[in-house]
Amino acid sequence: MAGGHNDRETSELEENAMNKSASLVMLKAKPGQRDEVRRVWEKYARDYIAGSALSFYYCYDDGDPDRIIVFGLGDPASLREFAQQPWFPDYQRDTHALLAEPGEVRSVTPQYVKDNA
Repeated sequence: MAGGHNDRETSELEENAMNKSASLVMLKAKPGQRDEVRRVWEKYARDYIAGSALSFYYCYDDGDPDRIIVFGLGDPASLREFAQQPWFPDYQRDTHALLAEPGEVRSVTPQYVKDNA
């Protein structure tokens, strides 16, 4: 029983992970604009995310004072719907002038998820 899980529990965790999708978004704010980018994110996305089944982590990179990393985890349809919200183009417009470069978006498939819930 490696890591405190028996084979059945490990199999269930792996199956749960395979049913989820994740998005990793890396943003580079112009110098001194990282907090302003976060305020725009909160203006548009906070209420939507609070009411959704998605897990989102909006993070500041400890090694770069202008880097933001956003990690989202959920079912594939919910992640697609997030970027199709009517407010999303406004969010992109409002952050465009605050960013030093275009954001990088990666879609990934989790192979293992440890959930404390």
